[in-house]
Formats: sequence, structure tokens, C-alpha cells
Amino acid sequence: VQLQAFGGGLVQTGGSLRLSCAASGRSISSSPMGWFRQAPGKDNEFVAAVAWGDENMDYADSVKGRFFISRDNAKNTLYLQMNNLKPEDTAIYYCASDISPDPTTGGWYGGKMSIWGQGTQVTVSS
Repeated sequence: VQLQAFGGGLVQTGGSLRLSCAASGRSISSSPMGWFRQAPGKDNEFVAAVAWGDENMDYADSVKGRFFISRDNAKNTLYLQMNNLKPEDTAIYYCASDISPDPTTGGWYGGKMSIWGQGTQVTVSS
């Protein structure tokens, strides 16, 4: 599978953006998919995941209630709706397939089987 993320941009505090991750090569409908982000000088951070079955969503505490992950299996596309954006949300956002749950953090991570998109920059101005 190949993933292409887009939809980032510059937005003011409190604004919204929707990121998209278009997949090609195979269906992502049965794959655990997620969004991660990396801010300057910081490690890659889990943001949101949709697991087996589209009812199973998981979010980092920092984005709960503001970000919403979804996927359109007909379009083979993963989305991240980001509302009430804050300056601390500024980062490069990456989508990934075939992610795994991390029992030590309660989040998810991209392992050896994961495929990553190229990233899209989100900048939130104060």
C-alpha cells in the first residue's frame, strides 16, 4: 500500500482542518490505521487510531474531544478532523497503516509492517 497525506496548512487558534490520507495498492478497510505527529525537536507522537471495525477509535489524551478519525472504505481514504486547534498542535502529521497497540503507553505505534505517508504540515498561529 502507498499512502499520501494532504490537507495541512496554516490556521489560527480555534480553527479547524481536515487531513486526508489517500491509500492505493490495496484496501485499508481491514487495517488498523492511525495518525501521528512530530513537532520540531520532539519525538513522533500518537494522535488517533481506528482499529479493526470502524467503531473502534482511540485518541491521545491531548486531542480527545477535538480530533476525530474516520475512514471512507469506498474511497480508500483515512481522515482526521481537527477542531479547536491550539498552537501546541503544530507539527507534521503522518498517516500510517498496519499500526499496533502499545500496552505501555495506551496508544498505538508503527512497527515493522507499518507503511507511512509522507506527512503534511499543520501550523496553528496564536
